[in-house]
Amino acid sequence: MNTLKRCLATISRLWRRPSVSPLAFTTQVLKCDPSSISFDADGVPLIKSPETLAAIQSASRHLTEDLQTVVFPTETVYGLGALAFHASASARIFATKGRPPDNPLIVHVSSQRMLLSLLPAGYTLPSAYRVLIDHFWPGPLTLLFPRDPIKIPSIITAGQPTVAIRIPSHPVARALIAVSNSPLAAPSANSSGKPSPTRAEHVLGDLGGKVGIVLDGGPCDVGLESTVVDGLHEDGNIRVLRPGGVPVEDIERVLIQNFEQGKVPKVLVHRRDFLDEDIERAPTTPGMKYRHYSPSVPVKLLRTISKPPHGEEAITPLDLLNSLKRSLTSCSPLKIGLMTPSDSSIVQGLVNDTEVQWYQYMLGSLAEPAVTAQRLFDGFLTLEKAGVDIILVEEVSEDREGLAIMNRVKKAAGEACWIMTPV
Repeated sequence: MNTLKRCLATISRLWRRPSVSPLAFTTQVLKCDPSSISFDADGVPLIKSPETLAAIQSASRHLTEDLQTVVFPTETVYGLGALAFHASASARIFATKGRPPDNPLIVHVSSQRMLLSLLPAGYTLPSAYRVLIDHFWPGPLTLLFPRDPIKIPSIITAGQPTVAIRIPSHPVARALIAVSNSPLAAPSANSSGKPSPTRAEHVLGDLGGKVGIVLDGGPCDVGLESTVVDGLHEDGNIRVLRPGGVPVEDIERVLIQNFEQGKVPKVLVHRRDFLDEDIERAPTTPGMKYRHYSPSVPVKLLRTISKPPHGEEAITPLDLLNSLKRSLTSCSPLKIGLMTPSDSSIVQGLVNDTEVQWYQYMLGSLAEPAVTAQRLFDGFLTLEKAGVDIILVEEVSEDREGLAIMNRVKKAAGEACWIMTPV
């Protein structure tokens, strides 16, 4: 508790300093060409584009000399980074986002060598971690490790004894970390609670004027945050604390095929396979405690796959539409954002009503959850910008990327209803 109070006090002091005022910056957007970046066997970046090299060097100076935050692309979402070794620099992340101090940060490294430099002396990687690192790094998988308090400030971990670390696969992210020669603490580059940005323009619409540099590396390939795994328990099992860019099915498959140190660990998903009230009260990783991913307009989840709970009745699309018209009488004309799979069976039952202004944002087909994952946050932000009165999001199956998609949608949605689908 004392640690959290010190973290909060540090952030409060930084808020009051003009140097981190949200209006202190003229935000520079520096274009980067990810295809111009490669890495040698030691993880040293080779950058062919002079423009990209200059942008990354400028961002590195902003991080290491000015101790300011920088926005950079990853394969998951755009991140708001600061030096992980420097408590005051990392505190600027919390101040810029308005992030609660008990919400930990993920540390990003550019190589396994940098990872090992962060860990306690003599620490041996669990066998399951070795398998996961070999198959999913660099990539959208975050692993929990014991925190070395000499190296990692407590503000990064919200006073917890573990630290979340990953190697991003986006060339710009890895190159920035390597050129800076420092791990970067980085949550998503958005105001706390809002949808995560997957394009540089999303960042500008939210944090423009609050950050000095945005590295624009194009749209993010994955579109959802990383999967977070805790493999530190005595039973050796893998606990998925936050589903994300690496599907649970892929983790299970890789462990079954490659684990050679006795019994294959089980893969357990938080809130599906186990509950842990302690980590919900004091999270060890982001995305577990607070409401997240919410645009500034209401979001309603349309349950078309799962069965309604006892006492709840499914309604027709027409019933839903009439209910919305009654509850949103002040909106004239009523503007509804609709996010559904491209092969949804309920769309025609809704959009035939011409009294409503419909703003459709198609996700991937039901058979392509990876496409839906990539488009989800862009859909929220696109419809929010269009000025809709409410966003309706159709449920997808919680398989593969669908587990992470529904994790985000359920956190974003203020309410849900069950919809009858055509037979």
